Amino acid sequence: MRRVIVDYKKLTPEVLTLLTQKYPDGYGDNDILVFDNHKNETIEAIEVRTEEIIYLVKISSKLHYTMANFDDTDDLVLNNEGHIIINKSFNNDEEE
Repeated sequence: MRRVIVDYKKLTPEVLTLLTQKYPDGYGDNDILVFDNHKNETIEAIEVRTEEIIYLVKISSKLHYTMANFDDTDDLVLNNEGHIIINKSFNNDEEE
């Protein structure tokens, strides 16, 4: 299986869905993998798998926020800086 290290900013909706399904109540210390990358930097990540790829998603406070606020019906949008924005549906009754 291929391993891919990914930052939360580059998560696809598919991988984010798998993360929230695997860790519905969040992840704990026992779920965190610690390793050194090719630049000799220490990386902390959590793992999620598809049939073909093992994703190692880098840990950050923003990852926790993204997982906690993600719903399968939400749209993921990238802002000008390439950061994920969760675009929740708004109430159509509200005035613009």
